[in-house]
Order: sequence, then C-alpha cells, then structure tokens
Amino acid sequence: MAARSLPLRAALLLTLGLLPGAVSAQGVVAERPAPPAAWTDAPFVPLWAGTPPGGGFRAVQVPADSPATFLRNIQQPGLRLFRPARANGASVLVIPGGAYDFLSIGNEGVDIAQRLNALGYTVYVLVYRLPGEGWANRSDAPLQDAQRGLRMVRAAATKDGLDPHRVAVLGFSAGGHLAATLETDFAQSVYPARDATDRIDARPDAAALIYPVIAARAPFTHALSAERLLGPKPDAALVARRSPADHVTATTPPTFLLHAMDDGAVVPDNSLAMMAALRRAGRPVEAHFAAEGGHGFGVGAPTLPVGHWVEAFDHWLQRSFAKAG
Repeated sequence: MAARSLPLRAALLLTLGLLPGAVSAQGVVAERPAPPAAWTDAPFVPLWAGTPPGGGFRAVQVPADSPATFLRNIQQPGLRLFRPARANGASVLVIPGGAYDFLSIGNEGVDIAQRLNALGYTVYVLVYRLPGEGWANRSDAPLQDAQRGLRMVRAAATKDGLDPHRVAVLGFSAGGHLAATLETDFAQSVYPARDATDRIDARPDAAALIYPVIAARAPFTHALSAERLLGPKPDAALVARRSPADHVTATTPPTFLLHAMDDGAVVPDNSLAMMAALRRAGRPVEAHFAAEGGHGFGVGAPTLPVGHWVEAFDHWLQRSFAKAG
C-alpha cells in the first residue's frame, strides 16, 4: 500500500510529540498508545513565549516500540500542573529522568505528582527540552528550562496564596542531574532575561535527588546521559561546567538523596559524591541508601524499602522548611 502523507494537524502534533504514533522510514504512521489521561488532563503552561532561547529544534524519529510515557520531540517546554485537594502551602518542581534522551512522565511524573498531591503539595512537572534534539547550546538548554520553571513556580505560589519560600525541586536520574545543576547553578547566566519573571530568584529552597546522575565524567557517569547533554566529545571545561558536585557552595540548599546500592544503570557512587561535596561545604544533607531497588523505581514498590521514601522525603522537607523559616 502506498504511504499517505500526514494531514497538517497530525504532522504538527507528531512534531510536538503529542500524537500517539511514530513515522517509519517509509512514512507510515505506527499507532502508539496515548499518554495517560492523568497527564494529558493536567493543565499545561508553556515556559517561553515564542521560540525558546537559542532555537534550533530538530525532531527525531521516535522508536515504534517506545512507551507512551516516554516523551520525545519537546518543541514547546512547559509545566504540567497537579493541584492537591487541600494545599499545604508548599510547591514541588518535579523533573523526570530519561537519560536526556526522553522524559519518563509515568513513574517519574504522574505517579510522584499524585503521591505528593495526597500530602498537600502543589506539583509542577517540568517538560524540559532534550539537548540532542537540535537545540543551540545543548548543555544549557535543560538548565534554561529548569531556571525558568522554578521562577514560574515561585511566581505562581505568590499569585495563588502559597508560600514562595517553600519551593522544592525533585529530580530522578538524568532529571536528578538537572535538579542538582539547578540547586548548584541557579544563578548561572544561561539565557537573556525576557520579562519580569526572569528577575525572580531561581534558587530552590530544598532539593531531592532520586538515583541521580551526578558525575559527568568516567568512571561513574551514565554514558548516554553525558553524551546526550554534552555531545560525543566534550572538552574538559564543558564536563566541569556540568559536574554539579564540583559546584556545591555555601548557597546550595538542603538536599535529600536516595539511591539503591544495586543500581546498575546509575551507580550509587553518584549520590555518594554529591553527599561528600555537601558535607565538605557544610550544607545540610540527608541520604538514604537501600540494598535493593535497582534503577528507575519511581515511587517504589511497597514491598521494598525504596517504596517508602516519599513519606521520608515529606518529613525531611517539612523539617527543612521549618528550620529555614
């Protein structure tokens, strides 16, 4: 059968990563399941008016067997808002992982948002640009989105009657690397200010890093994450620029770390390095290392110790906010 051209609207949605299908080399659309309704029903707020800083987006082919919860082709970054039934006054910017190759918006987006909503937190899941999708200054693009996202969350807290000084960031895997970069390089100038929002402080009041990529160099880095963020042959200066453990200072916020010792994808040495850097700088840190859990467990199976970290994080975060207040 001859391949048919896509209607204009379908082609646009596919480019934005919103159509549940992928185009093969022959131009045939392979149907894929849609993202969960809990994701698509959550209000979406774009980060940028017009083209994001630098521009240069180039769509990539989505593997036909890619799960619907793995987002690619992020042409319009933004925030997905998940509101609790009863707000506790605090906000959390959640950053899904995916090796800077996709965004895992199921276990590291919807699931954690719902768990935090049940505890009263207002949650924004960051839909950030993937550096391998053509963006100029690829190693800065995710941080540009994270800084802008944190500023928007803080502005929304003020507008919605929440506490703008109780804003945390929580990141998983490569999203943990981005969260660690945000908490250490929140003041790094990576894009020209566009409006009043960009004058808001981008420093999170607390940070949680869940099985995070921290190292940008061998032997402990996650190779795909580093390659997608930095390119195939980064120089030493670029590697150093995106090594957050080297950037911990007296201004780095209190940090919560969680890692499974049997994580074979992102080795626990990453969290150990971040913990050591925080201790050297005299910064508050709480670290949990579980014997089992592997990688990518999200909120965790209730039969394992990693299945109870959300409650531990909640207690830690409330204590951290109380000390700061």
